[in-house]
Amino acid sequence: MENLMFFIFLALPIIFAEAHHVRAEGFTKLFVFGDSYVDTGNSGRQATSWKKPYGITFPGKPAGRYSDGRVFTDYIASWMGIRSPIPYRWRKMGKRVEGYGMNFAYGGTGLFDTLVKAPNMTTQINLFQQVLEYKLYTKRDLNSSIALVSLAGNDYFAYLAGNGTFEDFPAFTTSLIKQLSLNLKHIHAMGVRKVAVMGIQPLGCLPQVSALTSYPNCSVTANSIANFHNQMLEKSLQKLNKDSKDSVFVKLDIYSAFMAAMKKQEHHPGTLKFKDPLRQCCRGVNSAYSCGDVNKNGAKKYVTCKNPNSAFFWDGVHPSQAGWNAVYSALKSSLHKLR
Repeated sequence: MENLMFFIFLALPIIFAEAHHVRAEGFTKLFVFGDSYVDTGNSGRQATSWKKPYGITFPGKPAGRYSDGRVFTDYIASWMGIRSPIPYRWRKMGKRVEGYGMNFAYGGTGLFDTLVKAPNMTTQINLFQQVLEYKLYTKRDLNSSIALVSLAGNDYFAYLAGNGTFEDFPAFTTSLIKQLSLNLKHIHAMGVRKVAVMGIQPLGCLPQVSALTSYPNCSVTANSIANFHNQMLEKSLQKLNKDSKDSVFVKLDIYSAFMAAMKKQEHHPGTLKFKDPLRQCCRGVNSAYSCGDVNKNGAKKYVTCKNPNSAFFWDGVHPSQAGWNAVYSALKSSLHKLR
C-alpha cells in the first residue's frame, strides 16, 4: 500500500506544478520543516491525515495531508516550478526521491516536544543532517534551495494543556523564538540559501478555539498571543539577517494572509469568497468526535459540507485546499523576497 501511495505522490502533482510558471528562478530544491500545515505524508498511519475523508479533493483519497487536498507546501513548490518534495519517511520507496528536496515536517509537532510523539524541529534538522551525510545533495543543490519552516502553534496548545498561565506567555514566547533562531541558523549553516519562516496563524480564528469562546467572531485573547509571537519573530529575523549580512531569512506573514483570505472580497471578482469562514467543513457529529472519526463498528461519526471549496477551514485547525489557495494568493506578491 505504501509503495502505491509513493507512486501516487510522484505522479499526481506533476499537473499542478506544470500548470504554473516558474516564479523562483534558480531555486530547484525545497526542504520543509514543521507541523501539519506543511506535512505531506510523514505522520504515521494512525494520524487523521490518513483517514477518510481527508484527501477527498486531492488526490481523491487520504494521502497524509491534513486537509481535503493540497497544503501550503504544495503551493510554495508550485511557485518554485517544482513538484512537492518527497516526505522523509518515503525516501526509501523509489529512485531519485531527492529530485526536488525533502519534507521533514510531522503533523502535531513543534519547536519543543508537544502532545504528539513525533520529531520536533531540532530532531527534524538532525534527520536532514543525516540525509546530507549520505551525499544525496551537493553544495550546488543546497545553494539553489529554499527551506520552508512552519512551527509554534502546537507549542502554544501544549503549553495551555500543561496548565501554562497567560501571565507567563511572554516568557514562553521568548523561549520559543530563542530556540527557533538557533534552529534557523543551523539550517542556513548547512548550506541552504534561503529560509522562509511562516509566522503563526490567528489562533483565535481556528474553529476549535472560536467555537468554544467567541463564535462567530475570532478570540481576541488568542489572537493577541499570535500577534505577540509574530512581532518577536520579526525582530529575531531582522537580527539574523543583520548578523548574516544578507537577507537569508524571510518571514511569511501567515497571520495577515489568513485574515485577508477569510474576509469577503466582493470588490475583487474571481477571488474566493467564504460565506462563513470560521465554520469548518468537516466536523464530528458531536463534541466527542472529530473529522475522520468512526465508532467501533466502523460507522462514520463525522459530517462534511457539500462543497469543500466553499469552506476556508477543512477541520477545526486546518484550512481546506481552497483556504490554502486563498492564503497563497494573499502572500504571492510578497514571495519575491525569496529570490
